[in-house]
Amino acid sequence: MAEKQKMDAMWDDSPIDVSTEVNFIWSIANKLRGTYQSDKYKDVIIPMVIIRRFECALAPTKQKVVDQFKANPAYPAKAMYRVSGYQFYNTSEFDLAELVNDADHLAANFKSYIQGFSVNIQDIIKSLDFDKQIDKMDKNNRLLSVVKAFSELDLNPVTIDNVKMGYIFEDLIRRFSENAEAGDHYTGRDIIKLMVNILLAEGCDDIFDDGKVITVLDQACGTGGMLSTSYNFIKRYNPSADVRLFGQEINPESYAICLAEMMIKGQNAENICYQDTMKADRFKGTKMRFVIENPPFGTPWGGKDAAEGVEQAVNDEYTKGFDGRWGAGLPGSGDMQMLFLQSAIDKMDDNFGRAAIIENGSPLFSGGTASGESQIRRWMLENDLIEAIIALPTDLFYNTGIATYIWVLSKNKRRERKGKIQLIDASGFYNKLRKALGNKKNEISPENRSEITKLYADFAENEYCKIYKNEEFIYREYTVMQPLQRSYAITGERIEAMLSKGALSSLYDQAKVDELENMEELSGKDLKKLENYQNNQPVYEAIISALQAAVSEPVYNSPKAFMPVLTKALANATADKKLLDKIADGLSVMDKDAEIQKDKKGNILYDKETKDTELVKWEESIDDYMTREVLPHVPDAKAFFEEDLGKKKPVIKTGAEIPFTRYFYKYQQPTPSEELEVKFMDLELSVSECVSKLFE
Repeated sequence: MAEKQKMDAMWDDSPIDVSTEVNFIWSIANKLRGTYQSDKYKDVIIPMVIIRRFECALAPTKQKVVDQFKANPAYPAKAMYRVSGYQFYNTSEFDLAELVNDADHLAANFKSYIQGFSVNIQDIIKSLDFDKQIDKMDKNNRLLSVVKAFSELDLNPVTIDNVKMGYIFEDLIRRFSENAEAGDHYTGRDIIKLMVNILLAEGCDDIFDDGKVITVLDQACGTGGMLSTSYNFIKRYNPSADVRLFGQEINPESYAICLAEMMIKGQNAENICYQDTMKADRFKGTKMRFVIENPPFGTPWGGKDAAEGVEQAVNDEYTKGFDGRWGAGLPGSGDMQMLFLQSAIDKMDDNFGRAAIIENGSPLFSGGTASGESQIRRWMLENDLIEAIIALPTDLFYNTGIATYIWVLSKNKRRERKGKIQLIDASGFYNKLRKALGNKKNEISPENRSEITKLYADFAENEYCKIYKNEEFIYREYTVMQPLQRSYAITGERIEAMLSKGALSSLYDQAKVDELENMEELSGKDLKKLENYQNNQPVYEAIISALQAAVSEPVYNSPKAFMPVLTKALANATADKKLLDKIADGLSVMDKDAEIQKDKKGNILYDKETKDTELVKWEESIDDYMTREVLPHVPDAKAFFEEDLGKKKPVIKTGAEIPFTRYFYKYQQPTPSEELEVKFMDLELSVSECVSKLFE
């Protein structure tokens, strides 16, 4: 069982200044102006930064590798790794500085230099389609200046460690992400540090064991910021830990950056995959100690806007039930967030697994009772998987200002947390940036992080923290109806109401006739439908005429009293009993003075037109709920629980939602009307004065 283990939130917050490196890189980007649009700078900048990073890392052992390759061109790759000191190498005698000495053959030599890298690095650069950019820069006289400038950029891992390199990439990606597609939200380090701190705040005693193997997964790993930060935190607490990082990413530039940094960090390159997580789990059979991720918001997994092959892959996985990743259900096809939630749970270690996942507000409450979203939430609650949900400040991301939440999931809750969910409103814990970075106007400072982590770890209710049993968010959906009491009459108003309700639409519908007649080509089914309407038109018109002729004032308080009157009035138009019943129902209105209708066994019938829905918390008695909420207003109402799981298509009336904001709502007294009146008068006077001055 997890135990409480508070971590130091402040440890890695010494200021890291990357302005020199970033400004230098962006001065290089300016050399591309004219040949490239600004949103395409990344096609050159990202590959060049990666190449230079590798080159700087390999510099101390470069000559040894070249000498070994000359001595034996067939020297095994894994043996060459030992010579280079990394899981990659470069056998070319060129480097960027040397390339610029032969300007006439620069493009060809540059490609040769890239081909000197080990195959794993060549694959990264090929995935970015960089050969085309070399040719484009060469053709437009940009290649020499770009290569020369990058040859002067110091990205040596000794002076620019992984943390600092992460900040450099963060700034570059931030600028590129200002035009990112909807749903792609680069996660700033301030948010990542909070997530990691929350993950490690408790339930992590085992990570201090000597040589402990600790697995960390990010299924939407981007440039690897979450993985790197997790690594740094864990290694700081336990330098002997064997931290193994796993990631899947679909964006080629982000994947390349992530893989490059993981390789320099000494991680297994095979554990960073260029893979759509919706299509496949590349680490099947490997359970993770920690899962940390920020999956895309509002990105479709199905329908015409989904990426090719995703819908089929998701549905195939769904057919496996709980042997697959989406056993609890499929959310609406327009948003894959809850698929990521289920996939994370599937990957979590069954005994110690913990996860921190950023979601927008939709997974908290979207979908009706029987929807996939509701049933996924219900499954998570019933299996006690949600430890906490933390509301973050708005305007934290570079290209969106929407409200976001951290879902903290656990298969290892400590005793006090079992069967409970902690809601934390941290929306007010932030510092304003002096200058907005895109949509990012706020940041989570180290002090904010410490405060939020303390709220989480203390697990005590206060103004910002609420604690509830899981059952608080599970509900039953009841149908509430009133007894069937309707009065009947043939009046002009009721005839119009009957027609508007479509009581005769199965017989004849003028709008549908017009639609069919205006179609360029009719199918056999449509032609048959049109013929039926045309054949029924005389009967329809006869019924309307007969009803209009029978208009009268008498009101009947039961169908038994009314049906003989209606049957006589329509004797020359129709004798169809089902149609007569539809017409009678259309001519009726709810009337509490009317007779309560009953079936043949004497059971009260209930009026479907009075149907209302009530969501009742799982632990509350329906009788208590009705007494408090419904019967004071509708004394004769009755509740029905219509769930039927035995049907071929089960009727589900038990669901779950987490209306987070409702639990932190604070009533604000409205401004008195007298005060508003004074303000309006002042505004009106001010406007009048301005208009007068303008025309004077």
